[in-house]
Amino acid sequence: MTTPKEYYNSLPPVAKTYATICLVTTGAYHLGLYYPDTIALVYKDVFKQFQIWRLITNFLFLGPFSLPFAFHLLMILRYGVSLERGPFDKRTADYVWMFFFGSFSLLAVAAVPFLWSPFMGASLVFMIVYVWSRELPNTRINIQGLVELKGFYLPWAMLALDLVFGNPLMPDLLGIGVGHLYYFLTVLHPLAGGRDLCKTPLWVHKLVACWGKGYQMNSPVQRDPATGVAFRGGSYRVGGTTTSREGETNTVTTQNGATFRGRGRRLNES
Repeated sequence: MTTPKEYYNSLPPVAKTYATICLVTTGAYHLGLYYPDTIALVYKDVFKQFQIWRLITNFLFLGPFSLPFAFHLLMILRYGVSLERGPFDKRTADYVWMFFFGSFSLLAVAAVPFLWSPFMGASLVFMIVYVWSRELPNTRINIQGLVELKGFYLPWAMLALDLVFGNPLMPDLLGIGVGHLYYFLTVLHPLAGGRDLCKTPLWVHKLVACWGKGYQMNSPVQRDPATGVAFRGGSYRVGGTTTSREGETNTVTTQNGATFRGRGRRLNES
């Protein structure tokens, strides 16, 4: 039987880090180490008093310990982990960029007064759920042991649950909107023949390389294990395995000489 420590250590790095920070932030609040209004998104304080940390900390507070907090944390641990282990497997930099893109987009949306919220973490979590539903649309899921449906309908089912429970719907809707924008720019538009307008920037690759967690296929920046610093250049795997950008044919030669050829779903992957 898996112990809590073994389960925690088995989690992929990005989802584990975000879930841990959110848990620690809420725990610190209950210990009285800070007041929520000191980390909330208040643009007046950001620009007039240069409290830049508010642009980051507002995504890390999912509320006090409660049922909604547990629900959002479980969403990260289930759907965020599933994304990182599935569609974003060996694409750590791309997954980190998804979080950055969602955060930047939500900060822009929050500049509109009637769309503003002091804490945008719930919207970011809902973005994760929406992207999961588009990447794994045919996965069968069970909600509260009552309803079984395809993954494609998960965001709308959760939206309906929030409506029934009387929870605010705006965070969910903002998460759906930003999630669809990300999926459109990274998947739908390139598949339709358009340019990849949301390619993972080089600075994200460098950040992940310096972090030293996870792995990014075909990254323009690789981490040198001997020195612990990032360097630019190509890399080769032992055993004759070569990797190529999405949209090209991938060729993998196995130990028995058999060859697999296939095409990735995404185009122009970093």
